[in-house]
Amino acid sequence: MVNHVWGLLSHPGPELQRIQREHETVSHVYSHHVLLMAAIPVVCSFIGTTQIGWNFGDGQNMQITLLTAASIAAAFYVLILCAVALMGRIIYWMARRYESRPSLNSCIVFAGYVATPMFLSGIVALYPLVWLCLFVGLIGLCYSGYLLYLGIPNFLEIDHREGFLFSSSTLAMGVLVLEFLLALTVIMWGYGSKIF
Repeated sequence: MVNHVWGLLSHPGPELQRIQREHETVSHVYSHHVLLMAAIPVVCSFIGTTQIGWNFGDGQNMQITLLTAASIAAAFYVLILCAVALMGRIIYWMARRYESRPSLNSCIVFAGYVATPMFLSGIVALYPLVWLCLFVGLIGLCYSGYLLYLGIPNFLEIDHREGFLFSSSTLAMGVLVLEFLLALTVIMWGYGSKIF
């Protein structure tokens, strides 16, 4: 697992090819990668919101109680896991017109690894300053997009021009899923003490 994380950051092209050759199952990628990596933003958000509190730039920190934060963290974790599976399904659905259509299993595995930079950007939630979280999250999104553009042509065995179009469409869908997830996250972590 750690080898893939380092490989995706240091030499993403060869690492994506190596991941593709391994033919992992969804249960394997979830148990050895996604479950652990998705815990990073959840645990960091839990620690940040209970110990420091959200800072919206007005100088006041809004802390959340441990019980409320635990409830929100559990819901946040499930949402992240579902978002990875949903992105895998979207890739599978969009790839239906290609002869080399990969299996649903391969698409979910691919989505799990492409989301790695987004998971890692969750570390910044240890100090939950809204503009800082958005900035680092944007960097994570850009690198995930880069992995998508780099991996799709090889993953679907299509030329780079067509892969660019496919990747752009997939990235657009991914941004919609991310926006939905972020909206729920802001509602849960920002107003959790009032909701839960």
